[in-house]
Amino acid sequence: MTTEDFDFDLPDYLIAQRPLEKRDASKLLVLDRKTGTIEHKHFTDILDYIAPGDTLVLNDTKVIPARLMGVKADTGAVIEMLMLKETSKDVWECLTKPAKRIKEGTLVNFGDGKLQAECVKVGDEGIRYFKLIYKGILYEVLDELGEMPLPPYIHEKLEDQNRYQTVYAKHIGSAAAPTAGLHFTPELLKQAEMKGINIAYITLHVGLGTFRPVSVTNVNEHKMHSEFYIMSNETADLLNRTKESGHKIISVGTTTTRTLETVMNLYGVFKASSGFTDIFIYPGYKFKGIDQLITNFHLPKSTLIMLVSALAGKDNIMKAYNIAVKEKYRFFSFGDSMFIK
Repeated sequence: MTTEDFDFDLPDYLIAQRPLEKRDASKLLVLDRKTGTIEHKHFTDILDYIAPGDTLVLNDTKVIPARLMGVKADTGAVIEMLMLKETSKDVWECLTKPAKRIKEGTLVNFGDGKLQAECVKVGDEGIRYFKLIYKGILYEVLDELGEMPLPPYIHEKLEDQNRYQTVYAKHIGSAAAPTAGLHFTPELLKQAEMKGINIAYITLHVGLGTFRPVSVTNVNEHKMHSEFYIMSNETADLLNRTKESGHKIISVGTTTTRTLETVMNLYGVFKASSGFTDIFIYPGYKFKGIDQLITNFHLPKSTLIMLVSALAGKDNIMKAYNIAVKEKYRFFSFGDSMFIK
């Protein structure tokens, strides 16, 4: 199986550059993975496909304004830094540009020195580890100096930073949004609860894997970067009860899916736990945690299109994607939605 097996032609104009005015106004492509049949709906129809007693699982991670522009203290050279994850107290793994200018001991200033970053370790592929020096609360400093780390295919400035957060974002720590959840509104979640649908939350802080393309030809050789996850007792108990009662678990997004599958692979049941996961899901994988998936339309040759192909079948996914292109669905982070049932 090669990365070329997951390629498709996507016109640039279908890459959504801005969110719709209303979160739940996006189109919804419904794919039946058993029959391959496709329906064209709107996201406001999503609850028609979820039964009372089923459980929706959402990733409540919150994106930090993690993209920073600074200057080297010694030369004044401009440095871009994308904070990915905290590896120890105030030491962060960062993607830097131009990385070749950053050596161990290099000091970078942001906001006239309100935040300083000293390189303490050099990694591969543009990764550097920085000790952050600041006064007060880091996330307040980042709110002042940082920008939302929008993916590189989005070229327009985001007017409302909250539109790159889900309405239920709670736990700070992501370098990217779990974008399948951007379609939900408080009203839609309330309607779900009134229908008798359970709502559960996990946390997975989205990291480097979101920004890294698959660079190997053979899919089996790709290595995922690790991301931190948390599953609470409350969520584990609810998911186990859902399974035991014969109801469905609907994962909202690939980040939620990776968390649920990681826990099931480790313990055989849902269990309160936390840790780092580098799970890579591609065709041939047998799902143990989820029954259905709400997701966006993903990049060609990406680990995300491989994950949805593992669930729905590669032929079904490539057919659905080609139809989505023909029907002018909007793609990627601010794009339309797909429900795999």
